[in-house]
Amino acid sequence: MASAPESPPSSRLLLWGPVVAYMAVIFAVSAMSSPPAPPGVSDKLEHFACYGGLALLTVRALAGGRMGGVTPAVLALAWGITSVYGVSDEYHQSFVPQRSPEAADVLADATGAAVAVAAVGASGILRRSRQVAGGR
Repeated sequence: MASAPESPPSSRLLLWGPVVAYMAVIFAVSAMSSPPAPPGVSDKLEHFACYGGLALLTVRALAGGRMGGVTPAVLALAWGITSVYGVSDEYHQSFVPQRSPEAADVLADATGAAVAVAAVGASGILRRSRQVAGGR
């Protein structure tokens, strides 16, 4: 059985560079004793939105930048990568003065990632159903 051709390094960089950069920003903000926050926005909503964004970038990278590459396995793996990064981020915070890890933050991270991957999955289902309906 032939394997799929490997992506050139420039393609991998375009796919995974944004994921790594986004993770680096999360790491940098987590390293601050008092990170900046928009007024009136809860810490949990920040986690939810931030990790939803990370999940979307991770889906894009895993799917090779193609909506057709989005599969249930890609969605599950993107959720897993994002959620594990959330756990590692909370662990990282345990070493930062005036910061501490919180299980509720991990839950907000994983929930934001789950909503993001579910939205991508639902949009794919809707797109395919429109294609089928349009082909009749």
